Amino acid sequence: MQAVTNFSVRIVQRYLPSAFVLAILLTAIVFLLGVTLTDHSPMEMANYWGGGFSKLFKFGMQMTLVLLTGYVLALTPMVQTLLTGMTKHASTPKQAMVLTIVVSFVCYYLNWGFGMVTGAILAREMGARIKGLHFPLIVAAAYGGELVRGPSSSIPLVIATPGHFMEDSIGIVPVTETLYSSWNIALTLALLVLLIIFFLLQKQPEKIVTLRASEERNDEEALDKANMSPSDRLENSRWPTLLLGLIAAAFLIGQAIDKGFSINLNTIIVIFLALGLLLHKSPAAYLHAVEKAVNAARGIIVQFPLYAGIAGMMTSAGLVTQFSEAIISVATPTSFPLLTFLSAGIVNFFIPSGGGQWAIQGPIMMQAAAAIGADPAQTIMAFAWGDGWTNQIQPFWALPLLGVAGLSARDIMGYLLIWLIIAGVAISGTFVALSVFG
Repeated sequence: MQAVTNFSVRIVQRYLPSAFVLAILLTAIVFLLGVTLTDHSPMEMANYWGGGFSKLFKFGMQMTLVLLTGYVLALTPMVQTLLTGMTKHASTPKQAMVLTIVVSFVCYYLNWGFGMVTGAILAREMGARIKGLHFPLIVAAAYGGELVRGPSSSIPLVIATPGHFMEDSIGIVPVTETLYSSWNIALTLALLVLLIIFFLLQKQPEKIVTLRASEERNDEEALDKANMSPSDRLENSRWPTLLLGLIAAAFLIGQAIDKGFSINLNTIIVIFLALGLLLHKSPAAYLHAVEKAVNAARGIIVQFPLYAGIAGMMTSAGLVTQFSEAIISVATPTSFPLLTFLSAGIVNFFIPSGGGQWAIQGPIMMQAAAAIGADPAQTIMAFAWGDGWTNQIQPFWALPLLGVAGLSARDIMGYLLIWLIIAGVAISGTFVALSVFG
């Protein structure tokens, strides 16, 4: 296993392009597939790309703010103290690995956006404070739990909601048969155990990449308030950020009272914003932290629209339909959930958006499941797991974590490629067992 992982790391570091270049290459591949496998002209494919380009502007802004506000919160003195206290529970690289994996996995399970920022920040703190720890390895370990499908998984939740767009054909499928089925809970726990074992088996490389603790601090310079102008005093005063933070907190409390508290991207952003404002000492301190954080968001800003363009070409040219129908043509009731998992994983690499992919590919797969008698709940979860599975080697979803960590995709993808295979075998084996034994 160690030899295979080392080989994977070397190959990825040598040949994997940057996440930006990879997005460009995927754009070119889908463009050529659309021209060669369909009746669409190059100009039509270019129009499809342009039509999709702006589709992720809202989502891209949400992800940018999740990363920005989460990073700024991590740089507050109180959170830095909490993180330091947490690292005291780990004195060796292996202990740091286990703690980071468990915390990240649980946070990902609750909400993937929360897990992304929490895992990245914790890995960054561990990398800064645990001697002998290879920083890219613990960042990869923190990202490994991203594939888990928990309460915020959009696909099972949509199908369990009355009035969803496929209710007439498949009805309502409750989450007790999908997310909270005994087999899905068992699979989730098994993946956590496998993730811990896999990364504990990894030896620290001879050339260890470390992170200096001094790089992580948001130290505030001593202020000479006596010689400040009124505007400078305001910039370094406590009350402006306190006022805005209390307003944001009041909004969250009001929402929880009126509508019940639910975690989504917008909620996470406001929570991180409120806490960051309340815990930083002044507007100047807050903006100083923002200045450090904004550089980490550059990958999201540039690359999310590129993947929206890829999705536009895949859907408008009919490539998703062609691929799905090819899978269906060789499926049986026994093999259908497994093939659904694999096909969702492949399409996800080009359309890394669970909701968007489900809207396009989901109806085709569910109609086929009904036609051949496959279990609808297993098909739904197979699709959901496939959608998360290839996120492990898709830099699109790793960009926020990589931004916080200050690493590139090639630094962690060698480890994640092997983890992808291990997790794929475990998930595939689960669906094969369900099909055979019921």
